[in-house]
Amino acid sequence: MTSPVSPPLISPADRFFVAGHRGMAGSAICRALQAGGHHNILTATRSELDLENASAVSAWFEAHKPDVVVLAAAKVGGIYANDSQPADFLLQNLKIQNHVIESAWRTGTRRLLFLGSSCIYPRDCPQPIKEEYLLTGPLEPTNEWYAIAKIAGIKLCQALRKQYGFDAISLMPTNLYGPGDNYHPTHSHVMAALIRRFHEAKTTEAPSVTCWGTGSPLREFLHSDDLGGACMHALKYYNPDPNEPVQHLNVGTGQDLTIKNLASLVANTIGFKGAINWDTSMPDGTPKKQLDTSRISETGWKADITLEEGLSTTYANYLASYKSKN
Repeated sequence: MTSPVSPPLISPADRFFVAGHRGMAGSAICRALQAGGHHNILTATRSELDLENASAVSAWFEAHKPDVVVLAAAKVGGIYANDSQPADFLLQNLKIQNHVIESAWRTGTRRLLFLGSSCIYPRDCPQPIKEEYLLTGPLEPTNEWYAIAKIAGIKLCQALRKQYGFDAISLMPTNLYGPGDNYHPTHSHVMAALIRRFHEAKTTEAPSVTCWGTGSPLREFLHSDDLGGACMHALKYYNPDPNEPVQHLNVGTGQDLTIKNLASLVANTIGFKGAINWDTSMPDGTPKKQLDTSRISETGWKADITLEEGLSTTYANYLASYKSKN
């Protein structure tokens, strides 16, 4: 594994394409690139480039020929969205990543970073989760469709590196939160869902809030700006040997907490004083999903933003966005 004393593998002269630049992860990556002196960033909105359209993606890459590509675009959502739209999550993500990765390879992109998700790992694998646990057991049923697509992306990057020497790397972040998150009432991830739910309860002076599941599952959370920093670090220094069995890096904080404790933390941050109830008829998902981040730590990267700090700034960002829409 490349150490941070090696010469950086990207330079300010490179042309970057960040696919999914308007999303939570993509926008954080753009901020990190700009902060690092990389200002030649290509972007395309969904109306400008449909990543599910193979011919459109191929034509775009032929016209622009970026040096470095970061694939942060994906169809994402929480338990309800994953469980109720399995075909959409599998098909759309396969199309997006296959089209972008293949077009980048065929048109001469020098380096590519693919973003996956910690849900790629087996539901009941040992904790904390090491990269080598991939494909060692059954997936969590509520998000296996999304996970299978992401596993295919990791393996496509690995296969292109092995067979053709294409410099494609993959990062697997834990649960993300931060500016630009999706606060949809049913399709959001847990952090965004809790922020919206407790904010609305405070605003309406509701006596209680009901959360899904038992509150017992353990989850790890990473601020999107920490992910942006990890992507910059990996683009600069991570260069796995094509014969290594592990071709991706976990990205997280190394710390988790129960959903019940998270709900209390969100309620306290927002200032909600009512009761918190739990609807145990709703699914919990994976019991525990804490990443082992020792491999990326060995390269010199670690998360900097505490959950309390990140939650406070994220809620402030939500309030600013909420007020601008009302």
